[in-house]
Amino acid sequence: MEETRHVVKEWTVAMRLNHWFMAFAIFVLIATGFHIADPFSILHGETVNKFFVGYVRFIHILFGVLLMFLFIWRVYLAFFSKFHADWKDFFAFTDWPNTIKQLKFYALISKEPAEHKYLYGPMQSVAYGGLMVMVLFIVLTGLILMGAGYHAGFTAIMYTFVKPLENLLGGLAMVRWIHHILTWAFVLFIIVHVYMAFWYDVIFKEGTVSSMISGNLFKKGKH
Repeated sequence: MEETRHVVKEWTVAMRLNHWFMAFAIFVLIATGFHIADPFSILHGETVNKFFVGYVRFIHILFGVLLMFLFIWRVYLAFFSKFHADWKDFFAFTDWPNTIKQLKFYALISKEPAEHKYLYGPMQSVAYGGLMVMVLFIVLTGLILMGAGYHAGFTAIMYTFVKPLENLLGGLAMVRWIHHILTWAFVLFIIVHVYMAFWYDVIFKEGTVSSMISGNLFKKGKH
């Protein structure tokens, strides 16, 4: 019996655009954020003309706002998408027998992979659900850090809404520390995410990596 593969539409255009825009925004935010945390000196030129950190901070804020809207867009897709990007996909891990099966597969205890009942696999749902929580908190802490120095305008208005969270977390110093730790959490997520995406491509040969460009997976079938 010959084994064939059939094309399965896995990701919509909206999901792919959200994924790549969010990935680009996060990369820019990590790079600019690390520079803001520990800026390097520009030796040449007059001090009065050195505003590089100011420009970096502007780019950081700009992409932070973009990330906020991308997060809102992803939440919208989770509840109102006509395709299978449902919010319930984030809870695939609650199918405990299937989750245990996937853990055994990852630990090389079993050769039987978990069933792909949802858009995400069991551990994928944990990872992407955790990512959404991280995005939410890094946006909120970013809004606090951005708004703390403003007393008028839209930024100041936004700050009044997130000020109670600042007090709850213990002040600006703690907010900044949490923001910084979350940045390292994003770095770790990116490393694991890229590794697992290529690992899936090698093991299952379904076009996992390319599916975020084409939208299609190549599932096994027999005839």
